[in-house]
Amino acid sequence: MTTPDVTAMPAPLVQGDPREVADGVFVIPDQRNPAVPNIGIVVGDRAALVIDTGMGPRNGAYVLDHAKRLAGDRQLYLTITHYHPEHGFGAQAFRGSATIVYNGTQHRELQRKGADDLAMFKGFAESIAAELADVEFVDPDITYDGELRLDLGGRTALLREWRPAHTHGDQTVLVDGNLLFSGDLAVTRMFPIVPYMMHGPHDTDSDGNHWIDILDQLLALAPQIVVPGHGEVTDVSVLHEDRAFLAHIRDRVAELKAAGVPFEEAASQLGNEAASRWTTWDRGEFIAPTVLAFYGSPEASA
Repeated sequence: MTTPDVTAMPAPLVQGDPREVADGVFVIPDQRNPAVPNIGIVVGDRAALVIDTGMGPRNGAYVLDHAKRLAGDRQLYLTITHYHPEHGFGAQAFRGSATIVYNGTQHRELQRKGADDLAMFKGFAESIAAELADVEFVDPDITYDGELRLDLGGRTALLREWRPAHTHGDQTVLVDGNLLFSGDLAVTRMFPIVPYMMHGPHDTDSDGNHWIDILDQLLALAPQIVVPGHGEVTDVSVLHEDRAFLAHIRDRVAELKAAGVPFEEAASQLGNEAASRWTTWDRGEFIAPTVLAFYGSPEASA
């Protein structure tokens, strides 16, 4: 599976000021730059939590400056929704300034795949390579398995690991039971990012079936506000929409495999179907990897 063409992508710079999307919850929007995530800053009475850093130490320092301004003298935490470079490869800027929290699966995935992702992303574009030039991987101060509840003082953040889906160690953050930071388990107005076999035939951590199950569990939480990994801050509708796409591809792949349709033909057919149904969505290059993830491998369908 080839990597997406990002040569025309804007420079991967976190920009703009945090916007308050709920009481004490701020987001630095990605401005629909696919190389930038939505970044969260949750401020309680005695501590603040930063969610994701952007790509590389310069972006990490930019986020840290905003977090310090909002947090004042409060204790600072940092967590990452998943290990991918645009989400967590700015963590070194927080070393010594924040308590860094990862789930154990995510940390092991970073150790296993971080160097390969760093090299791959550097090859995408010169602007990306420049931000990643001085990246150093940072070990967390705290790791957890399952769930971790952070009491920020008058505001609670529930960190939960989910595996596998977008990555092997995805994490969500539920603030006060009604605002969800989904990471890349949900994205707004773009096709879900399924990086299946991006590094070659053995890179099969993405799991579409489990992803659908996770979205069902997130829907059951009934959050009022959803901050997706990429795209506009929205409501629970984004979870419904992304689930509908993944379920559509799952069901159509089952039909086509049963009919003996090879992967390449199925990817073309389902790409056209999806593009005509979800006409306002970006990142159509991720339709084919989604088809492949449900096929298992192109050889399996031959």
